[in-house]
Amino acid sequence: MIPPQEASARRREIEDKLKKEEETLSFIRDSLEKSDQLTKNMVSILSSFESRLMKLENSIIPVHKQTETLQRLQENVEKTLSCLDHVISYYHVASDTEKVIREGPTGRLEEYLGSMAKIQKAVEYFQDNSPDSPELNKVKLLFERGKESLESEFRSLMTRHSKVVSPVLILDLISGDDELEVQEEGTLEHLPESVLQDVVRISRWLVEYGRNQDFMNVYYQIRSSQLDRSIKGLKEHFRRSSSSSGVPYSPAVPNKRKDTPTKKPVKRPGTIRKAQNLLKQYSQHGLDGKKGGSNLIPLEGRDDMLDVETDAYIHCVSAFVKLAQSEYQLLMDIIPEHHQKRTFDSLIQDALDGLMLEGESIVSAARKAIIRHDFSTVLTVFPILRHLKQTKPEFDQVLQGTAASTKNKLPGLITSMETIGAKALEDFADNIKNDPDKEYNMPKDGTVHELTSNAILFLQQLLDFQETAGAMLASQETSSSATSYSSEFSKRLLSTYICKVLGNLQLNLLSKSKVYEDPALSAIFLHNNYNYILKSLEKSELIQLVAVTQRTAERSYQEHIEQQIQTYQRSWLKVTDYIAEKNLPVFQPGVKLRDKERQMIKERFKGFNDGLEELCKIQKAWAIPDTEQRDKIRQAQKNIVKETYGAFLHRYGSVPFTKNPEKYIKYRVEQVGDMIDRLFDTSA
Repeated sequence: MIPPQEASARRREIEDKLKKEEETLSFIRDSLEKSDQLTKNMVSILSSFESRLMKLENSIIPVHKQTETLQRLQENVEKTLSCLDHVISYYHVASDTEKVIREGPTGRLEEYLGSMAKIQKAVEYFQDNSPDSPELNKVKLLFERGKESLESEFRSLMTRHSKVVSPVLILDLISGDDELEVQEEGTLEHLPESVLQDVVRISRWLVEYGRNQDFMNVYYQIRSSQLDRSIKGLKEHFRRSSSSSGVPYSPAVPNKRKDTPTKKPVKRPGTIRKAQNLLKQYSQHGLDGKKGGSNLIPLEGRDDMLDVETDAYIHCVSAFVKLAQSEYQLLMDIIPEHHQKRTFDSLIQDALDGLMLEGESIVSAARKAIIRHDFSTVLTVFPILRHLKQTKPEFDQVLQGTAASTKNKLPGLITSMETIGAKALEDFADNIKNDPDKEYNMPKDGTVHELTSNAILFLQQLLDFQETAGAMLASQETSSSATSYSSEFSKRLLSTYICKVLGNLQLNLLSKSKVYEDPALSAIFLHNNYNYILKSLEKSELIQLVAVTQRTAERSYQEHIEQQIQTYQRSWLKVTDYIAEKNLPVFQPGVKLRDKERQMIKERFKGFNDGLEELCKIQKAWAIPDTEQRDKIRQAQKNIVKETYGAFLHRYGSVPFTKNPEKYIKYRVEQVGDMIDRLFDTSA
């Protein structure tokens, strides 16, 4: 049970808490009343504000809408005025641009093209909006006049600034100078840069806006003429240079341009001149041939102008390739891409046709030369054909994309030249075989026949054109292997051909030697010719070429030469037989000779003397041009005769067979040797 004091205290505590709670409740109640009052006041204020805001909105919105309408109206008016100004401007285009169009685009291309753009827009406007208006016809006429002026300006610029490329510059271009290639990058400046830019702009305008392709015809006609004239100028340069100085090359013009290199002579193609020089070298060693009968026109008499024409044509072919490449580079800037190939094809036709026509003329001249057996003229085909085949890859690259007829021109010419070249080779071999034996044309001194020197000269010339000549022969082969022949195959064909010519020559020389009545002279003739052939083969690369198919050729000629020497030496038997021991009388020393024996000794001395004098007189007029062979034959014959005569003289020189020994013993042994030493020497 809780004590009374503690319960009383507990009650007072509870009462105190209750009182505090009542006070708190009273405070909360007062606060809620104040809050309600404030809320009512706020609601009242907001209601008032809303009412006023609605009144304001009702007043502003109509004003805003009215203002917006006014702004739209203003914009419409401005647009209308702008459109009117734009439309009205089309009506003034003709008057505004007429003066510019009338004066033309020269010197003011930018302004002119701007005026043409205005006129074009006017034409488009009237066509779309007022096709029946007179203004349309007016601007159309003005546009056509402007287009014609641009076409005329294009022609004028191309005509005035397209210059023929000088021969010196062309020679620089094709000379292969590394320095030049670095400096000029292998291109030519056909048009000044400023002019080129104008031409390009006009061409693009004519294609895009002028709907005109006639300017392409103008372009190719002008450039075609310049290309053709440039190549003809180079050819004429060769002719003039040759006639004035004999040297068809000129140095670059001084001060023409700072980086112009000094012109180096272009390496000339192999011509007959090299073989002629070889012949001159052999002449110095006693191998020269004298005039003998031959229906072959002498190669030595060949006109140097033929070489000039050959060189000129070869360089014109190279010039065409380089200039055509340069023309295509220029064309790419000016002519639209899908018209470039066709325009280029037309552009190069005149120059290409000129080259092909000249090439066919060379073939025709070679064909006529074959008929008259002038094989020196035919030789011009060889360097030309070689150059054409070497240049063909570049030709094919340049002509890529042109018409088939254009591409086939060079292969057709090459085929013609191969055919005529092969015919020339075969006819030459036949002529060597069938050259007639004309007694009045045979060399009287038995020296080298002109047929031999011509044949060797011709074969030496082929050394510079082994691959070309082999290809000519291979082109005539009907076997399937010939269609894809190798260099080894063509080399064997050429070796076989050379052996054929040498075989024909040998047969013909044997036939010709029979014209001589004296077998000794016939032997000297064959000896000289065989020796000339052998030495010529050895001093050039012909012997290596012959050895491809005939390894024993050198030994065979040496045997023939020795055989002819032996035949010649038999001519002296009629001299030495008189004093040969087998034909001498036998007698005892100290025993008086009988009349018959004395007479026999006299006859032996007289026969020897007469035979010696006769042979020396005759053979002194014969010739052995080769010093080494001449000395060898003299020495061998001198040894035989001196030995035989010395023995005879030793045996009978002191025998009293006559009262006048000086009448019969006319020569000492040394004198006989001196007489033989003067054989084969027409100057002695």
